[in-house]
Amino acid sequence: MVDLLIKNGLIVTMDKDRRIIPDGSIAVENGRVVEIGRNIKLKEKPEETIDVKGKIIMPGLICSHTHLYGMLLRGAPLKIEPPTDFSQILQRVWWPMDEAMTREDAYASALISCLEFIRTGTTFFADTFSGPNAMTGVLDRIAAAVEQAGIRGLISFEATERRTHAEGARGVRENERFIKKIKKARSTKVRGMFSIHASFTVSDELLSYVRELASRYKVPATIHTSEGSADVYHNYERFGKRTVERLRDVGLLAADIVLAHCVHVNDDELAMIKKSGAKVAHNPMSNMLNAVGIAPVVKMLAMGISVGLGNDGYVFDGFENIRAAFLLHKVALRDPRVISPVEVLEMATIRGAELYGVENELGSLEPGKLADIIIVNPSTAPTPVRPESVLGHLVNTVGGGDVETVMVGGRAVMRDRRILTLDEHEVVKIARKSAEKLWQKLG
Repeated sequence: MVDLLIKNGLIVTMDKDRRIIPDGSIAVENGRVVEIGRNIKLKEKPEETIDVKGKIIMPGLICSHTHLYGMLLRGAPLKIEPPTDFSQILQRVWWPMDEAMTREDAYASALISCLEFIRTGTTFFADTFSGPNAMTGVLDRIAAAVEQAGIRGLISFEATERRTHAEGARGVRENERFIKKIKKARSTKVRGMFSIHASFTVSDELLSYVRELASRYKVPATIHTSEGSADVYHNYERFGKRTVERLRDVGLLAADIVLAHCVHVNDDELAMIKKSGAKVAHNPMSNMLNAVGIAPVVKMLAMGISVGLGNDGYVFDGFENIRAAFLLHKVALRDPRVISPVEVLEMATIRGAELYGVENELGSLEPGKLADIIIVNPSTAPTPVRPESVLGHLVNTVGGGDVETVMVGGRAVMRDRRILTLDEHEVVKIARKSAEKLWQKLG
């Protein structure tokens, strides 16, 4: 029997034909879409029917790269000499924060981040946590928050050797431990992967170690790649190679690898990425915040490289990131034709699913796929919302605050803007308490 029927909505499917269905309906059974279209005929009356006339139905957004713990830095009044470049941002902000984090800080940041994701329509994310003094068991605490929120997360510990080689190996082993535990538990919401900070903080031996383990456990691995120019300079100086070239030569460049950022990559490196099948997580708002430059995403798309959209721990509203990606490359290339609405929406949905090998389960609304659905109310749109205008409205008009209902596997985690899985006031209280202690540590 059909558990849920959502009817009379304007459906943006993001399926292979990118169909847009007016007055459409979606039937959900056992957490999956079983039928989609107009005038669906059901044999039996569904257990629940939701009429969404005048509203948009679309897949839940996918955040391809985030740092959930970055939420605790929001508005932090750090008493530091203002950084002048990305390397100083790492040294003066992020690395001290990494070392100050506790497991309970990780839990608090995951709770508040998941709350923000739900409010703004993101149902699946890929997270990397960095905290060398809170390593053992920290992924379990993050997973507990994600399970509590009821959304989907791919989580990992960011291995780095910037302090010691032993610490890098411990970080990899924490991922391995968690991956084995999750596989054994057969979790449907939380999965594990491997994460490496960046090539300028790790050895070839660690890169090869992660390559071996990712293949053994059949999970993705991600690494920050040429986010800042220092990454490129380091690899030139130490190895006589550019960043992507080094990753290729150690065997890390492959279809199960997600390269975060790829700002400072040249045409030869793009060709290597394309040939290997590796994917890219684009973080436009973070790149602007850190003033690192603009990734050549237009070239990537033209070459057929899969590009997803992330927030890198900065702004968690997926629609803000969609709009930033849509606009940034136009001004960078001084060409208003680049990056169409459908391309940037693909980055936030089906392409994001492709990055992590879950495109057969997530990223579009089709029979057989998981029913991760958001309902957007465009009531404040100043012009008509029709099949021919809906993509333009999703990119140029809609914000996270217009997301009205969020479903994960057909189960509502937010309905009519009311969070059903978390106590919002309690989550904010926990996050603020954690942030206060963290800010004191950071001075």
